[in-house]
Amino acid sequence: MPEKKAVTYLNKSSPPHIVTLVSLAGMSALAMNIFLPSLPGMTEYFGTTYTVMNLSISMYLAVTALLQIFIGPISDKVGRRPVVLTSFFIFFVATIGCLLSKSVELFLFFRMLQAVIVTGMVLSRAIVRDTVGSEKAASMIGYVTMGMAIVPMFAPAIGGLLNDLFGWKANFSMLLLICLIITIFAYFDLGETNKNTSRSISQQIREYPELFGSKRFWAYCFTTVFASGSFFAYIGGAPFVSTNSFNLSSSEFGIYFGLTTLGYVSGSFISGKYSEKFGIQFMLLYGSWITVIGLLAALVIFLAGYEHPIIFFGCMIWAGIGNGMVLPNANAGLLSVRPSLAGSASGIGGAIMLGFGALFAYLAGFISTEDSGAYPLIFLMVFTSIMGVLVVKYIIFLEQRISN
Repeated sequence: MPEKKAVTYLNKSSPPHIVTLVSLAGMSALAMNIFLPSLPGMTEYFGTTYTVMNLSISMYLAVTALLQIFIGPISDKVGRRPVVLTSFFIFFVATIGCLLSKSVELFLFFRMLQAVIVTGMVLSRAIVRDTVGSEKAASMIGYVTMGMAIVPMFAPAIGGLLNDLFGWKANFSMLLLICLIITIFAYFDLGETNKNTSRSISQQIREYPELFGSKRFWAYCFTTVFASGSFFAYIGGAPFVSTNSFNLSSSEFGIYFGLTTLGYVSGSFISGKYSEKFGIQFMLLYGSWITVIGLLAALVIFLAGYEHPIIFFGCMIWAGIGNGMVLPNANAGLLSVRPSLAGSASGIGGAIMLGFGALFAYLAGFISTEDSGAYPLIFLMVFTSIMGVLVVKYIIFLEQRISN
């Protein structure tokens, strides 16, 4: 167990306060969600297509996936504090680049640099593991995760309002200001928590084949892929659908989007309260079915001729509840495959999930047209959710075979 040291707020010689950790993780979620209502307007501003503009989501997720593999090992070698502060500085500069961009190509370049902010999400959890024992770590990580989940409830609504009042650049100006504030607090509060030099990156990579040879690892991994797939598709296609099919303003879309996140928070609460009682397999199965039922309900109601944003976003609440039940349990299962390689499993699993998330987000933007309405997006989300149920069934089969 790590040696415990009292936390003193704004003291670089002590571990960071929980508020700082929540802020670091929340900044990552904010950078992903606040500008979503602006995508249609940004498409017009840069004189491009929505498919191209949607790369600001899909390519961002792809770079985030790649970075997630290396952030942890690098911070194990050089420390958490320098990696966090350097990443936030890069994000600050990249955000200025986004604001000053005159072409969509230059904007996308700086948007990809912004992906470095994922450091806040990854290392906030590592810092918790550095500073407290396993009994308290789960509780603290729960607070950090809840902070991340709550941000998307409000970020799109705020982003939509800023867009309607001042244009898309207001969202990136807000990111710039919040990044500066968090960086200042992190500079004075984020003491170094990694006191031990760990294995090199090459040593960790040499252990990957042990994970890759496990069917359980891949089953849990693709459960996270397909469970989150509907949400990433939603992120990629919902801004276009809300404008072209439902004629919603940016602020109205932000409010509707927040409802989905409310579903995810509710599902996460259910997961935290009942996973230990009912078990991982139970939560995976019923959570994945809730997602399927919610999305199929949207499809059936739309096919019946009732195409309304309340139906679309309302059914997405149930998809959010299902995801909130599935993802924490799938990640727990992922880490349990090889406990000695939990760090590697977390990095690889997260990278694969975000990599496929980038693909689903791109597909959602690619298949959405002005004439198609919400149907292609709904079909894509239904497909990913059904695949999620099938993979969960395979997990149950594998686990039962092991227990027997």
